[in-house]
Amino acid sequence: MFKRFTAACVSLVQKYLPDAYIFAILLTILTFVLSMISTGQTPLALVQHWGNGFWSLLGFTMQMALVLVLGNALASSKPVKKLLIRIASIANTPTQAIMLVSFVSAIACWFNWGFGLIVGALLAKELAKRVPNVDYRLLIAAAYSGFVVWHAGISGSVPLTIASDAAEVSKVTLGAVNDTIPVSRTLFSLPNLIMSWLIILTLPFINRAMQPDADKVIVVDPALLVEEEEEIEIHKDAMTPADKLENNSILSLLVVVLGGAFLVLHFVNNGFDLNLDIVNLIFLVLGVAFHRTPIRYVRAINEAVKGAGGILLQFPFYAGIMGLMTGANAEGVSLASNITELFLSFSTPKTFNMFTFWSAGLINVFVPSGGGQWAVQGPIAMPAAVKMGLDPAITTMAVAWGDAWTNMLQPFWALPALGIAKLSAKDIMGYCVIVLLYVGIIISLGFFLWASFL
Repeated sequence: MFKRFTAACVSLVQKYLPDAYIFAILLTILTFVLSMISTGQTPLALVQHWGNGFWSLLGFTMQMALVLVLGNALASSKPVKKLLIRIASIANTPTQAIMLVSFVSAIACWFNWGFGLIVGALLAKELAKRVPNVDYRLLIAAAYSGFVVWHAGISGSVPLTIASDAAEVSKVTLGAVNDTIPVSRTLFSLPNLIMSWLIILTLPFINRAMQPDADKVIVVDPALLVEEEEEIEIHKDAMTPADKLENNSILSLLVVVLGGAFLVLHFVNNGFDLNLDIVNLIFLVLGVAFHRTPIRYVRAINEAVKGAGGILLQFPFYAGIMGLMTGANAEGVSLASNITELFLSFSTPKTFNMFTFWSAGLINVFVPSGGGQWAVQGPIAMPAAVKMGLDPAITTMAVAWGDAWTNMLQPFWALPALGIAKLSAKDIMGYCVIVLLYVGIIISLGFFLWASFL
């Protein structure tokens, strides 16, 4: 029964899910129509909202692109690649391969979403080379499925934002809270850790159960996954002064020392303040150290940038969608506020955060960005939580989990992994629907119980 349901989801997605860019355009049209119906605004007013929003996430786009590029560059270094080969050698059967990549990807995404996406895809490719008869589509889907825990992990943009920016907390709570909310109350709270690691530990078994029957397995020729490594070696006698500088590991060491010293000072002065900029600096320092010479790191970055094309093309469209979602009429009513308030209208103190999670999941389909999601929902959900006497830290995590949850339906964030795997979104999203349903049940119960035992 489970395999038949999975097969039906896979078939449905393959028939009807378009390319991720087309998906963004269709969402733009849908949001435009829904906003016009929901708020009563004219088409010209909505065009203005769309245009005003289109370039509103450029700073955040740069941060997200750097997370991806720096994580990719680190993952492509020789020490990390050797580690992946050693990890892949653990698996000898398709079942072991699926479970292994699920577990490793989920842990890596919990530490850093960009790094986890790339590491998961690279490990999946290595497993496809080594393990015969493993379904390649499910292998890549399993690698991507770990992404569902990213916003509850230590690179979660919303919890990190409110942990480092008191002005943002004051703004979204309408002045009710004027201090930062530390990660000890969000990311490292016991309930969040329980939910995160329950999913990390059980996800491999969910993905294992989706393995197709032997006659329906789609394998990939391992020869197609072999990539030529471009290693340009220049004899010392033939080196120009520029070549010597490019291959001078001392220059990389200076960057590592400088960056490492700043990170030490940062944590000494600020405690465990792990915001997006600090996460990016950590991965840059490690990447420079692991690639050893400046020119090797330059080549790794140049290669990694290719995976950021989808972010650079599609983020402005999602920023435009965000503009449509938040663009208010004369009475201050927007589509996003209508969606959130609809869920809040039938909430109780015990169900408030569960419904916030659900509404965040719905909004994330239209605004697949942690920062964009927060801009849309934070100013509505946080004041409501304070008014009901609830802990805003829990509501923060409800928004964060909702943002990560429906990424299993949203092909945007799968683009880097798909680019490495040379697959399309429709090849894996059917499997991801099953993960979506499972995680939705776990997190819904988690927030309900979290409220019940406060």
